[in-house]
Amino acid sequence: QLQLAESGGGLVQPGDSLRLSCAASGRGFAVYTMGWFRQAPGKEREFVAAINWISRITYNVDLVKGRFTISRDDAKNTLYLQLHSLKPEDTAVYYCAATTTAAVQTTSAAYDYWGQGTQVTVSS
Repeated sequence: QLQLAESGGGLVQPGDSLRLSCAASGRGFAVYTMGWFRQAPGKEREFVAAINWISRITYNVDLVKGRFTISRDDAKNTLYLQLHSLKPEDTAVYYCAATTTAAVQTTSAAYDYWGQGTQVTVSS
């Protein structure tokens, strides 16, 4: 079982960058597939990116458009999401999630553990 805690969100201007972190506590982080999702006010939660235990990565290409990078540091039990060229439409609560499924998963239902989320607000 994992406990997940996101950090790194904040209020930024359009075009700025942020790095979100997700610290995991519990055993076996390295074997989990990890994902990032986001939820804007009044909208459904949407998939952003995921990375599995051998660092196979999948992005929501239409959403990310080359601006975001997911990575993991298994030695630190931490998942990252680097955000560049942020836009107002990126404003959302960003969640990290974990699943024991080996293949990369893009649906929220596939994930077993969730963090509490970190708010990203992009506004001038």
